Order: sequence, then C-alpha cells, then structure tokens
Amino acid sequence: MSGAAALAVLIVLGPLLLAGGFLLGRRTARPVRTSDVGTPVEHATFETLHTASLASPPLRAGLTEESARKAAKRLRSLLGTDALCLTDRDRVLVWDGLGEHHGDHVMEQVEGVLGGGRGTAFAVRCDDLDCPLRWAVAAPLTVDHRVLGVLVACAPRESAVLARAAGEVARWVSVQLELAELDRSRTRLIEAEIRALRAQISPHFIFNSLAAIASFVRTDPARARELLLEFADFTRYSFRRHGDFTTLADELHSIDQYLALVRARFGERLSVTLQVAPEVLPVAMPFLCLQPLVENAVKHGLEGAVTTSRITISALDAGSEAEVVIEDDGVGMEPDRLRQILRGEGGASTGIGLLNVDERLRQVYGDAYGLVIETGVGAGMRITVRIPKYRAGVHGT
Repeated sequence: MSGAAALAVLIVLGPLLLAGGFLLGRRTARPVRTSDVGTPVEHATFETLHTASLASPPLRAGLTEESARKAAKRLRSLLGTDALCLTDRDRVLVWDGLGEHHGDHVMEQVEGVLGGGRGTAFAVRCDDLDCPLRWAVAAPLTVDHRVLGVLVACAPRESAVLARAAGEVARWVSVQLELAELDRSRTRLIEAEIRALRAQISPHFIFNSLAAIASFVRTDPARARELLLEFADFTRYSFRRHGDFTTLADELHSIDQYLALVRARFGERLSVTLQVAPEVLPVAMPFLCLQPLVENAVKHGLEGAVTTSRITISALDAGSEAEVVIEDDGVGMEPDRLRQILRGEGGASTGIGLLNVDERLRQVYGDAYGLVIETGVGAGMRITVRIPKYRAGVHGT
C-alpha cells in the first residue's frame, strides 16, 4: 500500500478505532452511564468523535508547545486516563492531569521510543505515596517515518486496554501531524510559485518602463511623476511579503498600473477596454493571479503587430462565482503548443505565467477551476478564470 493510500485509510478508520478504544477504556476506568440520547454505545461513540474533532484543529498546526497544550486535555479525555503528556524529541511539551513531577523520569523512559519508533510500557517510579500513577505506556508520534515525539498515558495500574488505546490515539495524532506537514508543504509550494512569478516580471519591462518615464521628464514632468508613482505602487504590490490571497479589486488595480506603464511605452498601438461589475470587487483570490495573464495578452497582442492591438478585460458576476475574461486579438498560438505549456513541457522560460496560474487555481479551488483558454494561430487568445465568491480558507488581505 502506498503512503498516500495508508494515510487515507487512517483518516477514514482512525475515528472508528478511537471510538472502540474509548469504549473499552471507559468500561475499565469507570461505569458507563445511560443517556437520554440513544444507547450508551451511541452516546459514547458520539462523545468520542466530538472530542476527536475538538483535538484535531490544534494538531493541524504541527507539534508545538501551544498545539500540544490545546490538544492534551481532549486526548486525555479520549483515553480516560489519569495523566497524559506529549513530548517532542527533547522535552515534555505539556503534561495534563496528575503527577506532573514525573516529567524528567518520562523523558528518560522514552529515549528508546524516540530512537527506534516502537512503543513501550514502563513502571512509574515515585516516592510520593499519595501519587496514584504507577504505570505508563508510551507510543511514538511519526510523520513520514520520522519520530517527532511521544504520547505518554499514565495510570494507577497496568492495562492492556489502555496500551492498545494509546497506540491508536498516537496513530491518529500522527495523521493530524502529517496533514499539518502537507499543509506546510502546500504553503511552501505556493510561496515558491509566487516567487517564480515575481522573477518572471521581466527586467526588460522594468527597464522599458523606467526609460518611458525618463522620456517624459523634460517634455511632460507631471506625466513622468504620475508614471513613477504607478511604477512604485505596481512593484510594491507585486513584491509584497504577506498573504497568499488578495481581492479582485486589488488585483485589477495592480493590472491598471501595469497597463498604464505599458501604454506609456506603446502609446496608440495598445487599446485596452475594462468592464468590471462592482459586486465582484471584494471577491478573494490567489495573489498575483491575473497580472501574468494580462502580461501574456500584452506580449501576444503586440507581438509582430503593426496596427493597434486591442485587449479586453472583463470581471463579471456569474452567480456563485466571479468570471474574469482576458482577451487579445494578437498572434494566438497552436492549441497543441498551448497544451504542452499547460503540461509543463514548454521549456524553462516559456509559458511560466500560464502554467503557474493554472496550477495555483487548481490547488486552491479544485481541478474544475483551471484556466479555460481558447486560441488559434492568428486568432488571438481568450482566457477565462472562474473564481468562487466564497471558499473556506480563502480570505483577501
């Protein structure tokens, strides 16, 4: 079974295994009380799943002192044990319940678990006659075959049920930590893709923009100053350091600044029409997602053009979505060549913007939201972007 398949199985079966472990643990730790809602088994199953759902969000932030502190009480409730602690590879991150003074002893006992990745049980040494803890079980927390830490459950006496339940809970926690790692990997990938887009902002465009601004310094100083401010705002937005998402309004504003600089260079050769529905302006979307598409339209619209090139940009309300269409009447492209580019076969410097935007849209919204591109040689290009108005986790900044 592949790693991805195993992870999927754990995600599906984990809560059920936890429910079984919880029921067994509860029966040994305390009597089962009847409930007014369903049978005792149904009530205990619901309680288990609910507790697991409350423990999950903190763990999705990774194994840190804060996430451990927020999750520990829920995890101890799942096991029905007197004390529970979570460690990383160096120290106890949190101790929930009785016997916190056993922390140093526990770290000594789990060295083998950290080194070999196999769970263990051990007697708890304590000179305090009032301390009820006399036994503990330790289970590794692993991500991608790496032991990140240990879950330790403590009890007054040895319990095979608790040992099995602790192992299941540790595996469930490991799944949450692996999902956290996948989230971080996805974030790093998006950041890398944005850096790639920033690097694609052509040095020639920057040079030509500054040259165009310089040409107005003597003849039209006011125009030169206006363009310089547009250039400063455009670069500030493009190279900002915070947030994976923006609003359609901010993205269109940046595009307007970009086009102002392009028009300063090409003058009457470039004609741009914008049609924007005000109600879609607050829609959140991936940062730097439309500008590469407009840059592509400018490049292909003016490539080899002798007469005026026309670019049309529309952002319209389409019910639950905002629909953005960027169209040029330039040289177009062979459809087979376009398919190669979108498969990443266009070469190191060809079509980076189109491929990058297509991949990020699919990552954020799903495959149904990739770019829709219509083109042909000599027929220009029409790119359609559909953006859901509301999507969990997508917030403009």
